[in-house]
Amino acid sequence: MLLVPSFPAHGEDGADIRGVIGAQIEAFTVDDFAEAFGFASPMIRHMFQTPENFANMVRQGYPMIWRPGEVRYLGLREEGGRMLQRMGFVDGEGRLHLFDYDMVRSSDGWRINGVHPVAAPEVGA
Repeated sequence: MLLVPSFPAHGEDGADIRGVIGAQIEAFTVDDFAEAFGFASPMIRHMFQTPENFANMVRQGYPMIWRPGEVRYLGLREEGGRMLQRMGFVDGEGRLHLFDYDMVRSSDGWRINGVHPVAAPEVGA
């Protein structure tokens, strides 16, 4: 897996957010779903209850995040009081998948509160 370096954005918060997302992705690559589950927000942990339930959801719904060929950090923005980190995942067949990671600050630092697919922009001449 190739992690494409990101450029600083939003100072220390941006670095912390990228660190949490990167650590979860690294945990996915070695199937350490207990570790990956720990980077989820309290709401997500409550929703899935166990690392096993979380693992099933990730494997079935987000295979390009579970086993990425390449990971790109594309930009961090604040929207409606939420911090959203745009991510690009290139799957094993070379297709780019875009997601916004919804980040929340908890007593344990930044946590992932959801991952939302983003439609790829139309390309044409």
